[in-house]
Amino acid sequence: MGLFELGYAGLFLASFLAATVLPFSSEIIFSAMVFGGFDPWTCVLVATLGNWLGGMTCYGLGKLGKLEWIEKYLRVKKEKIDAFMLKIHKYGDWFAFFSFLPGIGDIIAVAAGFFRCRWWIVALSMGLGKFLRYIVWMYINGIFI
Repeated sequence: MGLFELGYAGLFLASFLAATVLPFSSEIIFSAMVFGGFDPWTCVLVATLGNWLGGMTCYGLGKLGKLEWIEKYLRVKKEKIDAFMLKIHKYGDWFAFFSFLPGIGDIIAVAAGFFRCRWWIVALSMGLGKFLRYIVWMYINGIFI
């Protein structure tokens, strides 16, 4: 049984996996379901939720990292790390919006956790980015509601 046969649960799983460090594309399942007769807006919401939870999982994994590792293994002085942290906390939380981007999105989500960006801004901006991703994908494929 494939993900398509699982219906919305399969789309949720595909979207979740696509937002983790696993190489997976949820757009194929998303398109197959919409063209297969599933409700497009329900697909957008389910895919967004799965992709957002996958991204927040990456954020959580990033939080497991230790800032001391940068100083120790990359030999970056604590003062530079602290200065970078100030910049990240000023602008970086909203940068999680771009976690929907293929290839670098997972890195953005993990980095947001690693650098202790505010979770609620990360969650909000990431959710918005992932929602818009599936809206754009829907329109690119000619699915106009």
